[in-house]
Amino acid sequence: MRAARSARAARSLSLAVLLAAGGTLATAARAAPAAEAPPRRAPSPPHEPTPLYETTDLAVAGQGAHTYRIPALTTLPDGTLVAAYDRRNDSAADLPGNVDVVVRRSTDNGRTWSAPQTVADYDAGAGAGDPSLLADRHTGRLFLFHAYGPKGIGFRNAGPGNDHDSTTTLHADYHYSDDGGRSWRARRLTHDLKDPSWLGIFASSGAGIQLSTGRLLQQYAFRKADGSMWAASAYSDDHGATWRLGTPVGPLMDENKTVELADGRIMLNSRTGSTTRRLVAYSADGGLTYSSPVADDELVDPVNNASILRYDPTLPPEDGRAHWLLFSNTASATARQNLTVRLSCDDGRSWPVSRVVTPGPAAYSTLTRLKDGTFGLLYESGPYQKIVFARFDGAWLGASCPAG
Repeated sequence: MRAARSARAARSLSLAVLLAAGGTLATAARAAPAAEAPPRRAPSPPHEPTPLYETTDLAVAGQGAHTYRIPALTTLPDGTLVAAYDRRNDSAADLPGNVDVVVRRSTDNGRTWSAPQTVADYDAGAGAGDPSLLADRHTGRLFLFHAYGPKGIGFRNAGPGNDHDSTTTLHADYHYSDDGGRSWRARRLTHDLKDPSWLGIFASSGAGIQLSTGRLLQQYAFRKADGSMWAASAYSDDHGATWRLGTPVGPLMDENKTVELADGRIMLNSRTGSTTRRLVAYSADGGLTYSSPVADDELVDPVNNASILRYDPTLPPEDGRAHWLLFSNTASATARQNLTVRLSCDDGRSWPVSRVVTPGPAAYSTLTRLKDGTFGLLYESGPYQKIVFARFDGAWLGASCPAG
């Protein structure tokens, strides 16, 4: 009996040991470390926007006219794009001749355009050409400046005088629209702007500007009696009711453009036959007077029209991007080719960023900032085979400037 109790005790001890061991194993199993987590992935870099670049042909030589030239472009306060250009019906030549000014509108950032609308079309051998557009952001009025040439009269053979009914001088005309470019009325400024001793005068084609003060500026080029070429700003402080011409700057000037810098100064940028570089002058009084022009060694140019504008004119001066400028021209010293858009980070003192739009033949170009912050470029391609609208953004250009 004692032996039986000893056997039962031994079995109980063995079971206890086994249970204790099992419990320890189970606890060990439960305490075993979990499988290692997969290594963390590095955070994805910020999504880079897809660069935007798209084009639309607005006019093609031989389709409705011999040649289309001289692009003008602006953006209205409601975002509508308005383009204008010469319709040269019989040849590619400047005035005198059968030349009309036509306009097209776009309400979808340049993807589609209205049918061409003829704004200036004269009979009996007279013609109109060299359009420039300027929108008053306060009143909404749209100005379309252009030259009017009586029969047989162009810039090269225009005579002196400033009578509005003269048939021997080239006239300074404009049309204006109060309904976004749908309808137009005409006005003549020859007597207001032209000294009677001067010869030919014309609005610099492309676009005028409105200053932060509300002043309207439209650039002009003219020839004095000695043949020298000068530039001047036509200005209005009453939304276009009256116009005056500032003090001429020159000589050796030609078609020219202006841009208001972040500090309120006006930079004038001009083509010239005196060098293969652009000429630059500055105004501290809103375009009434300018400094003596000097060549910008970075802006090579084959004597061609160009365009310049603020990247974002809404920014305050303390924002670095308020000092960014865009400039477009055919960047070549020998031919109208290699159309290029440049970016300056420092109000035009240097131009570190550039991108070629087309390396082949091209000519005049005009820039505008669209309401969505992208940009429009209307240019001559071929160089005179067609008028092309291109839309691009800062990502396409590679717009990047050093911080600060």
